[in-house]
Amino acid sequence: MSFFDLFKSKETDRSASIAKERLKVIVAHERNQRNAPDYLPALQRDIMDVIRKYVDIDQDQLQVDLNDDGNCSVLEVNVNLPK
Repeated sequence: MSFFDLFKSKETDRSASIAKERLKVIVAHERNQRNAPDYLPALQRDIMDVIRKYVDIDQDQLQVDLNDDGNCSVLEVNVNLPK
């Protein structure tokens, strides 16, 4: 431990750690979006239209992700439905 570490705030360390983790999530999401197939936005709109026939939801309540592990692709659809 150096002399200057005594003056360093523990809260700053914690905030920096949280910011670093959030940045990792954002970068991973952006990479995933960049590698997404061209049809994914259209598929998301179509899924949204079908759900809206039955339930009133906003665009931010639907998330569509395509995960590819090499052997297979998994389409993940998360919908936050109102009560």
